[in-house]
Amino acid sequence: MDITIDGLKIAYKFTGEGDETAVILQGWGTTYPLYDVVAKAIQPKYRVLQFDLPGFGSSQEPPESWTVDQFTDFFIKLMEALEIKKAILIGHSYGGRMIIKLTSRKNLPFEIDRIILIDSAGVMPKRSLAQKIKIRRYKILKAILNFKPIYAFFKEMIDLWKSTQGSEDYRNASPVMKGCLVKAVNEDLTHLFAGNKYDTLLIWGDKDDATPLSDAKTMEKLMPSSGLAVIPGTGHFSFAENVSMFTGIVRAYLDITE
Repeated sequence: MDITIDGLKIAYKFTGEGDETAVILQGWGTTYPLYDVVAKAIQPKYRVLQFDLPGFGSSQEPPESWTVDQFTDFFIKLMEALEIKKAILIGHSYGGRMIIKLTSRKNLPFEIDRIILIDSAGVMPKRSLAQKIKIRRYKILKAILNFKPIYAFFKEMIDLWKSTQGSEDYRNASPVMKGCLVKAVNEDLTHLFAGNKYDTLLIWGDKDDATPLSDAKTMEKLMPSSGLAVIPGTGHFSFAENVSMFTGIVRAYLDITE
């Protein structure tokens, strides 16, 4: 199904027929069908909303490079448009960033019941001196190569060099979405953790090298009503790498019995 929010066509679906509602906020660069396993785990009790954020999957890109706050503002409008008044929020990776932002918002038009964060982003890693020097060198070189006379003369070589820089997510993104990603990864949300008053379950893969387990431990330490469940041998997509253990953890937390 599609819905239009602020002129953007957004792909979404509801599954399950429970009396309560759960909403899944996706990780960067994913499409909502990836989270079918998450939805299936809780469908006996919940009606589950899955959707593609603007610029993700089948949804239209935002008109400019949005910040996490702008994506969060959009999500609030989506919830209002779909008339969801109360929900459990489940966020993976980037989706977790948005949920953390929501925990600091006042006068939300919907009630957050509980929160589940899966391999969530939000902690900006500390950069070593060598990393800082590398980033500085890259920015200087980029500025030089973007100088119009130089770029015009070496356009093909410079474009090839640019295509090899950054993470895989960054390289695969459109110019607008590249800007969104840069704004996200350069924002540390640690200062918001202590203000999260909601009951929060953290689910993490101990082999996650995108948002390492140390991030989860920081969240558990600083979020007043949080608990951590670790899925051994899994990485950043822990929910998909060990579906049975993930399902067991979530169903125990939400008191789901079949």
